[in-house]
Amino acid sequence: MKSGLLRQLIATPFTRTIWALSLAASLAACSSDEKPVYVERPVEELYNNANNALKAGENVKAAQLFDEVERQHPYSVWASKAQLMAAYALYTENKYDDAISALDRFIDLHPGNRDTPYAYYLKALSFYEQISDVGRDQKMTREALTALRDVVRRFPQSKYARDAQLKVDLANDHLAGKQMTIGRYYLNRKEYLAAINRFRMVIGQFQTTTHVPEALHRLVESYLALGIIDEAQATASVLGHNFPGDRWYQDSYALLTDQDLEPEEKDGSWISDVWDSIL
Repeated sequence: MKSGLLRQLIATPFTRTIWALSLAASLAACSSDEKPVYVERPVEELYNNANNALKAGENVKAAQLFDEVERQHPYSVWASKAQLMAAYALYTENKYDDAISALDRFIDLHPGNRDTPYAYYLKALSFYEQISDVGRDQKMTREALTALRDVVRRFPQSKYARDAQLKVDLANDHLAGKQMTIGRYYLNRKEYLAAINRFRMVIGQFQTTTHVPEALHRLVESYLALGIIDEAQATASVLGHNFPGDRWYQDSYALLTDQDLEPEEKDGSWISDVWDSIL
């Protein structure tokens, strides 16, 4: 009923005239709403504004302004610097995923730029600062390790290589800590074979970390629980030889002497072979 009345209203000559006038007025109004005129600003002004925003802690705004430098002046000497500064602003704001994407783009576009080593380093930091505690998934730790090693491998003489190597060691220590946590969990549940696999992984893959003495002791503990005496003695011997003053050796020694045993080298023991290859 309502739609029929509407059709009839539109069909009358008078209303058709009014409709036409209204449409013309609307079109005129639209044509009068002109789009703002794009004004290109000097590159120095844009860059300084972005830098000032960054200094003021307005990191997201700074990133947007640095992007504007590149957008308005893509072929200027400021453009590549602005790309890197935009990524830094995002990193400072803890927008790590956005920062990594921006840094990958910078690296792809400017592989030979003098600031490229810093771009690799900043990318590594963006992963490194997302490392979670050992109770959680360690995907980000592995990503950080890959990126940090990339810095050390590509730019060994750069000022970033030393800090990157230090963080490689810390990240490895973190991964070893994860394996130790899992190993202790199995040990407490008396699932000794599963525990042994984790502790052996620490010794085989993370032998330079701080967790190795405990991993050796936990192996002694696990082997004794399973009645594998020769391996327990051989592992305690390696622990005592390499960490004689460590409390974990004292604990292993106590476990052995409680059973009238002592640390002793054993031919054919896996730990002796592995340790010799490490040394």
